[in-house]
Amino acid sequence: MTTRVPQEERTRAMRQRLMEATVECLVEFGWSGTSTTLVSQRAGVSRGAQLHHFPTKNDLVLAAVEHLSQARGAELDAAAADLPRGRRRTRAVLDMLAAHFTGAVFSAALELWVAARTDLALREAVAPLEQRIGRDVHRRTVDLLGVDESQPGARELVQATLDLVRGLGLASTLTDDAARRSRILDEWARTLDERLAS
Repeated sequence: MTTRVPQEERTRAMRQRLMEATVECLVEFGWSGTSTTLVSQRAGVSRGAQLHHFPTKNDLVLAAVEHLSQARGAELDAAAADLPRGRRRTRAVLDMLAAHFTGAVFSAALELWVAARTDLALREAVAPLEQRIGRDVHRRTVDLLGVDESQPGARELVQATLDLVRGLGLASTLTDDAARRSRILDEWARTLDERLAS
């Protein structure tokens, strides 16, 4: 006897497949090469079902990036439990952030940012999402580094850290930049430890 999967669970699984397929398509084909038809095919979901949940490409892509950013946030929280204490912690946090900004979610978000530069409707949808994600990553970084943001310059150091790893992530989209990234993060970890300790 086969057990019937509840509709809510089937819907959740279908949405999950759509989210993953959307990010895969953005990473593989870019914004202009990603279509709702392609995503539906890759997800194994009927076009009608996809359109029912996400009527436009913008709706689908924004939902996918937000969903996977939340998933990545949960992964960062889980990985944080294994971070070392002491001076090695800063470098380990930087590695976590670098992995975040060189992964599929960042590549998909980058496609959105570039498209939103010239598409006003997309920009109006992307900007609040990016602000929310940016605040979340900033808060996580403050917590992971144990930064007291009431100290002069501390908030700016956290933001500089995020700008640095975001820029390194951007550089890695065209070439394998791992060796240079590692040297830069070594130096930045020393800088952070010195500045935050004082």
